[in-house]
Amino acid sequence: MKLNIKPLADRVLVEPMQAETKTASGIIIPDNAKEKPQKATVVAVGNGTKENPMTVKVGDVVLYGKYSGTELRFDGVDYLIMSEKDILAIV
Repeated sequence: MKLNIKPLADRVLVEPMQAETKTASGIIIPDNAKEKPQKATVVAVGNGTKENPMTVKVGDVVLYGKYSGTELRFDGVDYLIMSEKDILAIV
């Protein structure tokens, strides 16, 4: 599906990955105890700025800060839009 959102400047649109529903030992985690995911797939990127060209590209899996970005819902899907500096690493 083609997404019609184009981030501006150094902003990145990411789709957070689902939180784990089960521990490694098989214990099911209830919704209210799940950690907010900090791993996402990059869906769209801006053009960057003269001083800071973009490092990430569409399709990259990234790690971001726990309280980074602004949540938005588009066509029933939850996304985060954040500055590239809020991204900690490419996985």
